[in-house]
Amino acid sequence: MTENSRKAETERKTGETQVSVSLNLDGSGKSDIKTGVGFLNHMLELLSKHSGFDIQVSANGDLDVDAHHTTEDVGIVLGETFREAIGDKAGIARFADVSLPMQDSLANIAVDICGRPYLAYNVKFPVDKIGEFDTELVEEFINAFVTHARITMHVECVTGINSHHIAEAVFKAVARVLKAACAISPGDQKTIPSTKGSL
Repeated sequence: MTENSRKAETERKTGETQVSVSLNLDGSGKSDIKTGVGFLNHMLELLSKHSGFDIQVSANGDLDVDAHHTTEDVGIVLGETFREAIGDKAGIARFADVSLPMQDSLANIAVDICGRPYLAYNVKFPVDKIGEFDTELVEEFINAFVTHARITMHVECVTGINSHHIAEAVFKAVARVLKAACAISPGDQKTIPSTKGSL
């Protein structure tokens, strides 16, 4: 596998949403995000910028109900696209951890790109909404992404006063930890980072 091959596109259509995602793990942090949910757009733009991944997302969902289905399904499709783009994981760092501050907030995140989905999530928001966005949807998005990317991720925010800052710290930390874990070792592009020989 070469770095240039780490691209994928995925679509998902249900009775509630229609989502398409294009992802390049070896991009330059360019994004084109259209979900119909302003705060989710903002978080995904941060994710793209700070990971260096090129991300395009187009989503149409039942926003007359609320943003839940759209947010979750974007997470699902982004996770599936990530899993396809990462391929056999040859040469990647696999493990990474990041501690990232955003003013009053501090997010700690660790990841293992291992083929086994698991999320440990410990983030508390002082309020239920950031604008019109339900703060509980941050966990819904990350859980959907982690499950369908088939990775293990531990997410915690150890301090935080402002809910917007907390969410930003989490998404920026997710971006940085994925960037580090997906990095290709310069002299070891063919080895699978596992004693089993596969991930």
